[in-house]
Amino acid sequence: MRAVVIVLSIGWVIFWIGWLVAAVTAKTSRGPLARFAALRIGVMVLLIFFFLFRLNRDVGEHPGVSGPVLAGIGLGVWVAGLAIAVWARLYIGRNWGMPMTRRAEPELVTTGPYRLIRHPIYTGIILALVGTALAISPLGLIAVAVLAGFFTFSATREERFLTEEFPAAYPPYKARTKMLIPFVF
Repeated sequence: MRAVVIVLSIGWVIFWIGWLVAAVTAKTSRGPLARFAALRIGVMVLLIFFFLFRLNRDVGEHPGVSGPVLAGIGLGVWVAGLAIAVWARLYIGRNWGMPMTRRAEPELVTTGPYRLIRHPIYTGIILALVGTALAISPLGLIAVAVLAGFFTFSATREERFLTEEFPAAYPPYKARTKMLIPFVF
């Protein structure tokens, strides 16, 4: 079981380092929330790492630890989630930003994963967190629910910004896509 935690921990570290390096290529942020974006994402990353390392310490000592089948399913869900997040990040390109920030000269991206869901990066990260919790301890789903609430709040705020930025294009796009889960929500 410790090997699963190590794989997940290393995978998350690589993911977040790549994510932060890619942030350098993004367009400049604007608006009152821009200066706090790094703080918000930093808190989220710290929560994820606290969750992983806390569970790493408790593996084998806690009755809620996953078995090998659930760990395997969790690893598969984790890989799928990270793949969706990376795919979406590649499609959004320089228009990507920290949660709830506005970009200078934004473009509305509606291709790739964005043709089905409006916030596929959030979907991918939530899915990866669910996979992490399943692989290590289903009790981690409590932390995932809190972070999913944050992402849903962020998506709702961003949709207000996007409606203002693209008054002609965003409402029809919103009407034909789902926020976070294809064909559902």
